[in-house]
Amino acid sequence: MADEKDLKAEKKKLAEEKKKFKADQKAQIKEAKKKAKEFADREASLDDDTPGGGFSMFLVTLFIVLIWLAIIVVLVKLDVAGLGSKVLAPVIGNVPVLSKILPGDAVTETDDLEAYYGYSSLADAVAQIQALELELTSAQTANATYVGEIEQLKAEVERLKTFEDQQTEFQRIKTEFYEEVVYADKGPGAEEYKKYYENIDPETAEYLYQQVVRKEAVSGEISDYAAAYAAMDPKEAAQIFNTMGSSLDLVGKILGAMNSAQRGAILGAMDPEIAAQVTRVMEPD
Repeated sequence: MADEKDLKAEKKKLAEEKKKFKADQKAQIKEAKKKAKEFADREASLDDDTPGGGFSMFLVTLFIVLIWLAIIVVLVKLDVAGLGSKVLAPVIGNVPVLSKILPGDAVTETDDLEAYYGYSSLADAVAQIQALELELTSAQTANATYVGEIEQLKAEVERLKTFEDQQTEFQRIKTEFYEEVVYADKGPGAEEYKKYYENIDPETAEYLYQQVVRKEAVSGEISDYAAAYAAMDPKEAAQIFNTMGSSLDLVGKILGAMNSAQRGAILGAMDPEIAAQVTRVMEPD
């Protein structure tokens, strides 16, 4: 029984010694870290107090920077990977001092490029661009005006086409009416009309005959003119009609003898003002 108590007491003592040893060990480690920090702070303080230490560091840094700058200048001068001619020449090619580090070929190419485009300065190039922009604006304005006039002429052509369709329908109805009057069951008949014209006064008959012949001759000439102009290019025919300002009646008759497509193409190519006058001439009463 006594041996068992001694064994427990021994184990307890051993555990206390181990605990004390670990505590002492931690204290020593903490003290060592504290000493190391004190040594580091003292060394740093001594380095700062050393005369010329900061200036020496500045000189070393400056020397390293100068070495790198020299390396870059050599690379640019040798045009390694196009660094001088392709990368830096467009940027510093016109800078008086910095352009000296560029390869000779890069400066020549820049000068040739400027001579090729013919601009002595950036201001000249900007002025030329502004002039071109003004011309473009003027052209766009004129184009918008022409588009408006063309739309008006197209509308006029459509309006005239309606008149032409109405005229064709009227001619058809008139022909049917004449045929019904002459050949109708209760009409006088063709023989009666023949006798009437045979018994008419000779002078009146001659006058009517001359009028009919003259009208047919004029109509035949107009038809020939219309066929000739219809066979031409619409723009060429329009140019000729533009010069016939004193003979707009004749122009109207010639155009009136054409079909709507031919007439519309020529009117569309004519001067808008003259085309409007001719349209009024051709307008049915």
